[in-house]
Amino acid sequence: MTDPQAEPPEDSAPEAAPVETIDPMQLEIDQLKDQALRAMAEAENTRRRMQKEVEDSRKYAVSSFAKDMLAVADNFRRALDTIPKDAAGNEVVKNLVTGIEATERQLLASFERFGIKPINPLGQPFDPHFHRVMMEQEDATHPAGTVVMVMQTGYMIHDRLLREALVAVAKGGPVAHKVDTSA
Repeated sequence: MTDPQAEPPEDSAPEAAPVETIDPMQLEIDQLKDQALRAMAEAENTRRRMQKEVEDSRKYAVSSFAKDMLAVADNFRRALDTIPKDAAGNEVVKNLVTGIEATERQLLASFERFGIKPINPLGQPFDPHFHRVMMEQEDATHPAGTVVMVMQTGYMIHDRLLREALVAVAKGGPVAHKVDTSA
């Protein structure tokens, strides 16, 4: 009879069976950890994306209304620009001008509160992201592509273009032609 407390022979491996079951379990644990981390990252990305969308919605919600109101601002400016200089002595005209100027200032102040600012490109190089060229003018005093006249003011809302400025750009000064002296 053999002693029950005797050590098992060296060639038998009773511990091999648990190691084989631990490897698949560890693999499954690692996969579940990876899936959990990915799900948490996706949830965080979704939260950030939604937060940005809410912020953008809040910032730019008035864009459509603001575009419509730009025509009102343009008409105030046109009204003021068309008043003849010789009518300045007329008290009725003077009061009308004062009222239009006050209303224009109030409208522009409202624009400012909502992050709407005019673009003043006069004297700057043409930028197709902010300006639309309506015509070119001969102008030897400015380099080609410089805005020399603003026909309609452009506007930004926060960091986005609300309306591009309509401009005239310089064609530039006369180009010096090279004379061929080789003949």
